Amino acid sequence: MNSFWKEIGINYPIIQGGMAWVAEHSLASAVSNGGGLGIIAAANAPVSYVRDEIRKTKALTDKPFGVNVMLLSDNVDEIARLVCEEGVKVVTTGAGDPSKYMDMWKEHKIKVIPVVPSVALAKRMERSGADAVIAEGCEAGGHVGELTTMALIPQVVDAIKIPVIAAGGIGDGRGIAAAFMLGALGVQVGTRFLVAKECTIHPAYKERVLKAKDIDTVVTGRPTGHPVRILKNRLARELLKLEKTAAPIEQYEELGQGALAKAVKEGDMDMGSIMAGQIAGMIIKEQTCSEIIEEMFDEFKELMNKNIEI
Repeated sequence: MNSFWKEIGINYPIIQGGMAWVAEHSLASAVSNGGGLGIIAAANAPVSYVRDEIRKTKALTDKPFGVNVMLLSDNVDEIARLVCEEGVKVVTTGAGDPSKYMDMWKEHKIKVIPVVPSVALAKRMERSGADAVIAEGCEAGGHVGELTTMALIPQVVDAIKIPVIAAGGIGDGRGIAAAFMLGALGVQVGTRFLVAKECTIHPAYKERVLKAKDIDTVVTGRPTGHPVRILKNRLARELLKLEKTAAPIEQYEELGQGALAKAVKEGDMDMGSIMAGQIAGMIIKEQTCSEIIEEMFDEFKELMNKNIEI
């Protein structure tokens, strides 16, 4: 195990994705108890909710876990202080530059790991004092960049000195092996944990992921500057129709308002935003978080011990 992971205190080099409306105490604690690093998504939630989620997670595990801080959130200053007050070990960040909070987080010995979609942003995060970066390819579910994981990871690894964690399109031991071969020191996984038994999303959401095929995801909302990968449904068709007609941004916002919550909480598979990555077609069974992690790393170890003839 690399010293970076030993400092964090986890058994497997895997981080659970900080998925908004999905990554809460039940899932985060189960991932941490399974030897990975569970993550609570702060997203745009009230500070009181995030504090409660952190304390519920502490009640369910004595292992390290983290909080994903969405830097464009209206209450990000309060959330940034909250993770210090609650003794959170790791912060992952998205949608912005965490440098404003870096000194405060460092004073509280928090590991800061921003999610980046490009080499330029990885370099910027290193200069800001990040401990590592999560380089996420466009195969991922939710908000995505343009580069694939295969192209992105080695370029980021070559460009910076801090550890690189690979994300996007990783759902089994083969994906982990590929990430390590590309130079990453670990992986972040989101989509596969959607069907974890401890994940509390609506059963209809899990069913859609389990039934998904390889071509069932699509990237929507590119004209807004914030493209999102979701499973195909009526919402996806309506969003793609807007792109063809060069509709104003307000129409995208109107369609997307509350759409993720509709899918996660209400099970609306028609107009809900069913965020999932391209590996959804590989997922065929519901398991506990421990089973998912152990299966992935057992396969990874078996692959790494194989003699490959050329």
